[in-house]
Amino acid sequence: MHRLAEAISTYFDRISSYDWWVVAVQLLMIGVVVHLAMRFLRGTRGAGLVKGAALLMAFMFIIIRILPGSGEWERIEFLYANFLVFALVAFLIAFQPEIRRALMSIGHARLFRGKPSELAGMIDELVSSSAHLSRNRTGAILAIERRVGLGGIIEGGTPLDSVVTAELINTIFTMGTPLHDMGIILRGGRLAAAGCQFPMAESESVDPSLGSRHRAALGLASDSDAIVLVVSEETGRISLAYEGQLHIGIEPSALRDLLSDLLKVQKMEVVS
Repeated sequence: MHRLAEAISTYFDRISSYDWWVVAVQLLMIGVVVHLAMRFLRGTRGAGLVKGAALLMAFMFIIIRILPGSGEWERIEFLYANFLVFALVAFLIAFQPEIRRALMSIGHARLFRGKPSELAGMIDELVSSSAHLSRNRTGAILAIERRVGLGGIIEGGTPLDSVVTAELINTIFTMGTPLHDMGIILRGGRLAAAGCQFPMAESESVDPSLGSRHRAALGLASDSDAIVLVVSEETGRISLAYEGQLHIGIEPSALRDLLSDLLKVQKMEVVS
């Protein structure tokens, strides 16, 4: 305990020698970075891992500071120092999908001011179509592009560049039509393409009871920041995938509010 108290006292003595505004700016910058990182990881598997690792490293740091200052504990301190290096490598591996999504977001994002009326109209059409497809148990999957460009997936489908209407979406996913098996991508408030192949999520990360559309939704939501809407052909359930998570069994009324919350902050167009 003496070593820990001495370390804390030394730290505060060092801080007291700085200008107060320098300390305030540094703490503000650190706080902003941590807030943005946790906001980006919110709802993903990375959020829990960061919290757990932070608590573990804080606990280990306190234990090492409490240990007596003799040479008997040098091995523990050596292992702790090397643990930080291994933890960094582990984070890079564990957060690979999140890091890739962040880098793609930085590389492709272009801001623009969308019209709230157009956004609300698109959401209305999506909710109306989802309700119809759900009642008739017609399988469907469509993605709303946000910051991360989906140009590569769009190029592999059939370009449409049309107004988003419930009738058009219902027609595309009607059984027997040429494009009903694949996905639709919405870009900039318009229906950019249909017949698009979405990347599949790894099998071990998906409930085995879920079908290929749900795996594709989760795969695209993990590789990008797109919002992916799925209607199950077997059960008629409406699901939404975003930020690497799949939310199953959403009612049409709740779908409207959820889409509005997810899209109102990010009104942007992406050009790939």
